[in-house]
Amino acid sequence: MIDWIHAGPALTAAFLASLVECVEAATIVLAVGTVRGWRSALVGMAAGLALLIALVVVLGPALGIVPLTVLQLVIGVLLLLFGLSWLRKAVLRAARVMPLHDEHRAFAATTTALGTIAPAASDGWDTVAVATTFKAMVLEGIEVVFIVLSVGAAHHMIIPASLGAAAAGVAVALAALVLRRPLARVPENTLKFSVGVLLASFGAFWIGEGLGFHWPGADLSILGLAGGFLILSSVTVVALRTEALRARTVKEI
Repeated sequence: MIDWIHAGPALTAAFLASLVECVEAATIVLAVGTVRGWRSALVGMAAGLALLIALVVVLGPALGIVPLTVLQLVIGVLLLLFGLSWLRKAVLRAARVMPLHDEHRAFAATTTALGTIAPAASDGWDTVAVATTFKAMVLEGIEVVFIVLSVGAAHHMIIPASLGAAAAGVAVALAALVLRRPLARVPENTLKFSVGVLLASFGAFWIGEGLGFHWPGADLSILGLAGGFLILSSVTVVALRTEALRARTVKEI
């Protein structure tokens, strides 16, 4: 039985993390559909989505045979590393050390590249469009699958985590249908910052549980871990911005 009362964190983490990846995949699908035609673009997208669903269906139950403490420890380490990787990029972008990801620029680059390839025959499938959207769905979706399995497996929350990821996909698909343009208004770096904090917090929490540590306040301690990661990351952003400003001042002098 699913404990829906405690399913909120898993569902939310999967939704937010999947939202970022779905926006990036949707940008490519929109570009391919606009330049090469929608039939082949949607076929490639559907094929990639089917593969990702199959991975969750196959791998999800298989994780149930692994002892819970081992599962928590392994997934905790992977999730912590994954979250810290997202958090590192988000911090560097927030501090303006790295440029922000630009969906308009990605859309323009994709359409330009696809426009240089010879079009498909009018009565046949466009293999370029199918392959491009399939690859985009799989590459972006593998991270979603990893997040769903990691967030959901440790406390048997695969279904809530899958629902969170599916909700993100539906939300982005509906927005893409309405806008028919890159979803550039989505604050991607803010999402990555938030998701990085959340995933790192889950990872640290499950590492502790896998090692037998009893967290004060049980699941509520995740909020304390998230607060710690958020404060540390925010301080790092301020420090990097200050250092960059000091370097520019010294250079100008």
